Amino acid sequence: MKKKKKSNSIIQGSIDIKNEIYPSYVNLQNPKFIEVDNLYYSGLIAVDYYREQNDLILKNLIETNIDMNISMFYEKQDTYKMIKELTYHIGNVGVEIKESNENRQDMDIAAFTYNDAKYIRREMQINNEDLYFLYLYIIIYDKDFKKLEYFLNKIEGITQSKGIKTRRANFRQEEIYLATLPIMENREIIKQASRRNVLTSGLLATYPFISSTIFDEDGIFIGTNIYNNSLVFIDRYNTQKYKNANICIFGTSGAGKSFYTKLLILRYKLLGIKQYIIDPEREYVNLCTKLDGTYIKLGPTSKTYINVLDIRKESIEDGEQGYLATKISKLIGFFNLIFGEMNEEEKAIIEEKLIETYKSKKITFNDESLYKQDKNKIIKEFKKSKDMPKLQDFYEILKKDERTKKFKTKLIPFVEGSMKFFNNYTNIELDNDLVVADIYDLGEENLQYGMYLFTEIFWDKIKENREEKKAIYLDEIWRLIGVTSNKNVASFIYKIFKTIRKYGGSSVAITQDISDIFSLEEGIYGKSILNNSSIKTFFSLEEENIKILSEYSNLSEKEKIEIKSLKRGECLMFAGDEHILTKIEASKLEIEILENKK
Repeated sequence: MKKKKKSNSIIQGSIDIKNEIYPSYVNLQNPKFIEVDNLYYSGLIAVDYYREQNDLILKNLIETNIDMNISMFYEKQDTYKMIKELTYHIGNVGVEIKESNENRQDMDIAAFTYNDAKYIRREMQINNEDLYFLYLYIIIYDKDFKKLEYFLNKIEGITQSKGIKTRRANFRQEEIYLATLPIMENREIIKQASRRNVLTSGLLATYPFISSTIFDEDGIFIGTNIYNNSLVFIDRYNTQKYKNANICIFGTSGAGKSFYTKLLILRYKLLGIKQYIIDPEREYVNLCTKLDGTYIKLGPTSKTYINVLDIRKESIEDGEQGYLATKISKLIGFFNLIFGEMNEEEKAIIEEKLIETYKSKKITFNDESLYKQDKNKIIKEFKKSKDMPKLQDFYEILKKDERTKKFKTKLIPFVEGSMKFFNNYTNIELDNDLVVADIYDLGEENLQYGMYLFTEIFWDKIKENREEKKAIYLDEIWRLIGVTSNKNVASFIYKIFKTIRKYGGSSVAITQDISDIFSLEEGIYGKSILNNSSIKTFFSLEEENIKILSEYSNLSEKEKIEIKSLKRGECLMFAGDEHILTKIEASKLEIEILENKK
């Protein structure tokens, strides 16, 4: 170490920290710009402002994606000295106004300065405000001088619209460059041009930290802020920041919502989060295959089956009771879809027949009946699917009672007809971190049956372990909470969105049919799901859908216009209290995976 230190002593003695950060090349020959390490810099000095500012004057500047540095200096003035000088100025100008000719052109200017001085003195004396000198400098840089000139013109237009008058810093480019470096150097030669008085209350308009951005420490990368290119990272499971981990994804066909959803699934898969997807359009099959997920296909040609009447061990939590009661309440919702809206008497009859059906398999309201027995001793092995009744058993029970004849008739397709694949024992396991339920083959009219069935199954998996993070994706959710559904089913979906956070879960609602999700019961279920989603993502929407959406969310007029004009892959994102226009970004490898490119 001593030898090494001795050999470097000459170098250490000739190079200090300043040499390491200094630029290698500086050109000051042109009065319109300076050139530093192949970048052109040109500055603007703010020389005047509107008399009254009702908005943040830097907001529009910071939200642009133009490369620039902005520097502000505040110099607090001595209150006693300033009041004394103002009083002297007010007296002199007052005398001048009285004695001067009223036809003089500078009378208005003198009157303005007189009133301003009186206002500033009053605020300092009565409201205890302080007086500051404000200096504002802007320097813009780019590799191309022509682009730099274009950006200068653009910034001048923006500042003018905000009531800021600027002047180009020709022959003073070096001073502006130094003023916008983090070395606090504000030279007197430019201070004379930019100095303006401002009271304490006026400083609010210069507050610079107003760029909307989301950067959750443990979040996943979503994309970039369209206005300023800042990165957007969201940790939807951050319970301290977000009330829940639920997401709503709305957008027209082709706007980018499916790509975004797949991107979320891919990135959360890398974090080991369990995800369950209901796929009515067969959009997630390739993704499931590439991520080694479990693929379930339900339909006439499928070889995977789900027993509708299964009672699963995870359907209630440890320490709770009521397996059969819980299952029957869910089955009432399912049979509501098949039999149509039932009145209370019909529901009671169906419940009676379900109890009888389970009793035929020695399953009662006693939870111990769900465990296999050996010589009247209970062993800790939960009954399998083949130990449960199936639709055929329920159908046979319905045949015996004249009151349930119409229900038996409606059940025929599910037992003996085109949808008899519902009448089978479960033959798949759902222990994978990624499970995709493909219900595309059910057809348009029957999709809701498959969606409800898998929602119930996945909901049981969600409740299995509160400590694990997990998510359920409901694509085309309008089928479950829209006018084609019913109150029982919609209430079940609403319950999931309201309570899933207790189980460490996240519900994701995806749809392009905005009007349909607000069509049942005057939109109360759609509104409830929207309100119970801390993160809302709106891709491009038609004007009619924007009007409907604005009735149920706090969209501003500006945001309505923005949603309508969004390009593919762009969205308006609500994350907690933040509203950000975001461009969804993906790496080349991610795009290859999601778009099934070789």
